[in-house]
Amino acid sequence: MSAQTEKTAFYALGRGTGGFRDWVTLLHPPYTMWHLSYVAIGAALVPDPVLWRLAGTLVAFFLAVGIGAHALDELNGRPLRTGIPATVLAVIAGISIAAAMAMGLVDGGLRLLPFVVAGAVLVCGYNLELLGGVLHSDVWFGLAWGAFPVLVGAYAQHWTLPLPALVAALFAFFLSMGQRSLSTPARALRRRIAAVSVHVTWRDGSEQELDRADLLAPLERALRYFTWATGTLAVALVLAR
Repeated sequence: MSAQTEKTAFYALGRGTGGFRDWVTLLHPPYTMWHLSYVAIGAALVPDPVLWRLAGTLVAFFLAVGIGAHALDELNGRPLRTGIPATVLAVIAGISIAAAMAMGLVDGGLRLLPFVVAGAVLVCGYNLELLGGVLHSDVWFGLAWGAFPVLVGAYAQHWTLPLPALVAALFAFFLSMGQRSLSTPARALRRRIAAVSVHVTWRDGSEQELDRADLLAPLERALRYFTWATGTLAVALVLAR
């Protein structure tokens, strides 16, 4: 088994000791950047965006998603196999999500309350697979991790949702569905499948054997490219405003 396929994710740095590398792994850096990019895209599609509000929304989503949601995810089954104690994960998740909710209510008050409540439900329901995992599906992933950040990023600017932001939410939904289509088999290959062998016969008669690393590589290469593509698009849109 190669060192690559022993890792629980392509971005994993930790070795299960609970140290700094485990904490970096817990943050899911590529995916956190990907979903924060949706916030920036939403804000950039609103006329006259306010940078300090965009910065505040990004911090709130980093707390709720980058830290809180991923801590809950690790608490629920240890998919990344970090050595961070369960109690620490629970406390960090609670504090981060509560802080994100407080930031939203302080800035937006009742205007942002529906989004704050919806965000808390989505984060906890998805990552803890509550209610029998009803929120832990491809469609809910697209809504919660794609469309929702765009909508909040736009609405938190001037408490309105212009048509371009609604269309961008559809873009984020479908792109997140594509992300899920790639990451689901990639996770299975890394975390659940011990070995796989595929025999390929080409039309010219040549033959080739593919192993787990061969199947995994194009999936994770595409995820890396999509991460950087979404991030650079967000930066371009913010700079254009």
